[in-house]
Amino acid sequence: MTLDETAPPPTEEPLLDLNLLKDIGQKALVDALNSVNGAKTLVLDASLAGPLGLVIEVSLLKHHGVDKMFWLEPGPLTSTTPNVVYLCRPMIKYVKIIAEQIKRHAREAQKHTYTLLLVPRISTLVTRILEEEGVLGDVRISSYNLQFIPIADDVVSLENDNAFKELWVDGDETVIYDSAQALHSLQKLYGSFPRIVGKGDHAARLATLLTKHLPSDSSTPDALQAESEKIDSLIVLDRRVDMITPLLTQLTYEGLTDELIGIKNSHVELPVSLLTPPPPIGTATPSATPAAAASTSLKKVEPKKKHHLTTTTDPLFAELRDLNFSSVGKRLNRGRHQAKTVAQLRDFVGKLGGLQTEHQSLRLHTGLSELLVPMTHTEQFNKTLEIQQNLLASYEITAQISAIEDLIAQGADLSTVVRLLCLASITCGGVKLKALENLKREILQAYGYNYLPLLLSLASPSLAVLLPNPLPAASPASLAAAKYPFVPLRKALRLLIDDSPEAIDEVENDISFVYSGWAPISVRLVQCVAQKGGVLSNPAEREKAAAASADGTAQHSPIKAQAHPIAGWRGFEDVVATIPGETVDIVQTGGALTAPVASLLRPMQKPTTTVVFFLGGCTYTEIAALRWVGRQNRGRKFLIATTGIVNGNSIIESISGVARSAGSKDAAI
Repeated sequence: MTLDETAPPPTEEPLLDLNLLKDIGQKALVDALNSVNGAKTLVLDASLAGPLGLVIEVSLLKHHGVDKMFWLEPGPLTSTTPNVVYLCRPMIKYVKIIAEQIKRHAREAQKHTYTLLLVPRISTLVTRILEEEGVLGDVRISSYNLQFIPIADDVVSLENDNAFKELWVDGDETVIYDSAQALHSLQKLYGSFPRIVGKGDHAARLATLLTKHLPSDSSTPDALQAESEKIDSLIVLDRRVDMITPLLTQLTYEGLTDELIGIKNSHVELPVSLLTPPPPIGTATPSATPAAAASTSLKKVEPKKKHHLTTTTDPLFAELRDLNFSSVGKRLNRGRHQAKTVAQLRDFVGKLGGLQTEHQSLRLHTGLSELLVPMTHTEQFNKTLEIQQNLLASYEITAQISAIEDLIAQGADLSTVVRLLCLASITCGGVKLKALENLKREILQAYGYNYLPLLLSLASPSLAVLLPNPLPAASPASLAAAKYPFVPLRKALRLLIDDSPEAIDEVENDISFVYSGWAPISVRLVQCVAQKGGVLSNPAEREKAAAASADGTAQHSPIKAQAHPIAGWRGFEDVVATIPGETVDIVQTGGALTAPVASLLRPMQKPTTTVVFFLGGCTYTEIAALRWVGRQNRGRKFLIATTGIVNGNSIIESISGVARSAGSKDAAI
């Protein structure tokens, strides 16, 4: 499946300046550091290094008195400064390490002033543990309220990697409160959300917290009472509403990079040769192409270096990130061969100085693409895609279960096997009991019995993504209620687009391009609220046909439709009601709740932004699909907010307790 070769049009200036959020996060940390007079040693929770690297630079930390930096880990802490500042999330393991280091310093007669900055807020549990350890009086406890971090020009994230596991495995709803606080901060900046629409039990809890239970900020009462002039609504989706999307293999450039190499806090680890600027013109090089250099480096196990994937300094990445990977090569080749005539070549050479950054970007993405291509040509990768497509089409289910069993026998990656098995369970209403028990037994024997808690968690009522069919008579009623209505939704929301040659144009002009024919359910739900016509038919194709019939040519640029006002789930109430979880539709006017009164007949007077919040994480493909939806309308942009970026591997690995390959300790700061 391919896409239209034309790259996505350059994004227009966003209505909301996300740099404000970065500035707020930076200022809060600087103020916290400045509250400690004199030179200080910063002891950092390694999982915060990546998020902090997106907010503040090391040079700025040093400018505000940070002399040395250490990871927060067990063992002695050697500090030559009078102040020690600990910066960490409020986790028991970190607090015990801090208490032990303070007691060791006391035994060794070292005198320091200790400050503990908790992210994002103070916890009574931390205070209790420090009191039990006998060091509470030695520590000044404060907070660093790190909230939304801009990770793209239209994406903000809490960068909480464990949000999914905490909510649906541990039953810890702290992240709901943290999310509500972060959204509350958006309201303080831009005014209250006129309407809050959502789906899912946890989404309903967040909406209730946001509208009723958060303490008001007396310093900015008017901001919260006034309806936002820049934001027309907040759409909240909890991850359980659409578990199919993260289980599928992402097929966009950025999504596939995350699947196969790993993106952590917007950084990716690549061979050093790809990140090194090319030698000056005329200098002999040992290898003719970036691909050859990358191939040689892989054979030699060349050291890797972290690279920040950002459109700020890399405009080419903005064009590539949301393309289906099958179209990336064409775009890169067009970039290589733009100068063909002598005049173009002369002009090209004259601009070499100014184009150095662009050339390095082209070289980088060509090399990265050539690293990905061999991974997409393996038998296991293509077999996985085939099984996914067949399950989505409900085609020969028994054969797909046998194919999953074959992958286990071939030693396929555990996450791949479990993702496929969960996908089979969701799309088929469960897996036949005998087959499921056999598969579980084979997984434990092949990968280890330490994965038994993973299998139990996936079958729990809170997750319910790995169930037998039919359910045992003794099963709790909550399991039956959690069963997903896949087949009815597939038709009602136009989820599966035929991949026949006749349907190629439809796929290329629909959000389903991100999975080569499958539309993410989560984004279809957003369309139910913000682009109702795009759910049942293709708006891009419809507008293109209208333009062609108007002037008699099919080459006419499609006319964007005017975005309609938000009217909740109107028109899709019955469909949305079949999905497990509460349905939310709240209108806020002047801070008070009123009955829904918005009408589709009211024309939109000015451009607006719709905030879409994913509770439990979202994928890069969902971001790409939402950007596509935003390009189809005049008058509405999307701000995508999330607890973090996830994929199927990260979800499975977080539940099983296996660390991701991109270690958080190495994240850039």
